[in-house]
Amino acid sequence: MTSTALRSRAWKLLEMVTTPLLPSDYLDLVSPLRAGADLRGRIEAVRPETGDAATVVIKPGRGWRGHTAGQYVRIGVDVDGVRLWRAYSLTSPTDRHRQDGRLTITVKAIPDGKVSNHLVRRAKPGTLIHLDQPTGDFVLPRAKPAKVLYLTAGSGITPVMGMLRDIEFDDVVMVHSAPRPQDVIFRDELHALAAEKKLQLTEVHTDTDGTLDIARLDELVPDWAERETWACGPAGLLDAAEAHWTEHGIQERLHTERFRPSIAAVGDGGEVTFSATGRTVDADGATPLLDVGEEAGVLMPSGCRMGICFGCVTPLKAGAVRDLRTGEITEADPGVLIQTCVSAAAGPCDIER
Repeated sequence: MTSTALRSRAWKLLEMVTTPLLPSDYLDLVSPLRAGADLRGRIEAVRPETGDAATVVIKPGRGWRGHTAGQYVRIGVDVDGVRLWRAYSLTSPTDRHRQDGRLTITVKAIPDGKVSNHLVRRAKPGTLIHLDQPTGDFVLPRAKPAKVLYLTAGSGITPVMGMLRDIEFDDVVMVHSAPRPQDVIFRDELHALAAEKKLQLTEVHTDTDGTLDIARLDELVPDWAERETWACGPAGLLDAAEAHWTEHGIQERLHTERFRPSIAAVGDGGEVTFSATGRTVDADGATPLLDVGEEAGVLMPSGCRMGICFGCVTPLKAGAVRDLRTGEITEADPGVLIQTCVSAAAGPCDIER
């Protein structure tokens, strides 16, 4: 008998012994990060960065394929018995610069953010989380630009920090805004880079200086138009930057990463059915279906809160939804997909979840 046949027979015997569970269920308990298992990670440390932000150090399972600086990762976290998925930028350097195989995400707790507040304030070392492989195109080109500008605000600094930790540039400028000096994530590290002449840093503190006006770039970074620029932050900042770069005819030099969709309208609501799980709940016209599903205990995919578009796309089987940004109504039809992060019930509807 071949070794393959012997392994197959042994596995079937194990299945008989462990029924109704599978042998892999027991292996998950003993070695959850092993090769071949669903990709998981173990939280090894949670390190405060500011009063409402923390860096989470994660040891990924053996199936982790590594990332490119600037990319993000979706993580699945169990919060009060419900598994919730969110996307966070990777702030650690790539494997070629970090030899211990760990990765980090840096999370800012947002009001009513279930996952972000859990990770910043409640997560403990030893906790197992689920991981997707990294993705995203907010990355540097293969050929290193001669002159770089990073334009960031708030937690928009997180993907850029991954870039700064991974690659040294001959000429890199950062303009970063936050309410107060103590709100600047990674402030000590940024100032250390500036002291070593590896970064030209300008901080704008909005509590005292007001919101960063893109027109000030002529003053803050006189050669901004010559620089390849990566911008990440609130929608207002990115909208202004895109208009400014387009006005000057150099929009191809601007790369942006949006963290959240802007919401402008509400609808009438209705009964929402999640057909795959058989759950039905009443929803108002102001709550995104992503939140409605999560509150109902339905596993809802997402990346949208971090500005990664179409991570939450789901089929609309019946009824109608309203786009919270534009007020546009979408009715069910074969093949119709909706973004649950910016869609609310516009009457009874059926979501394939």
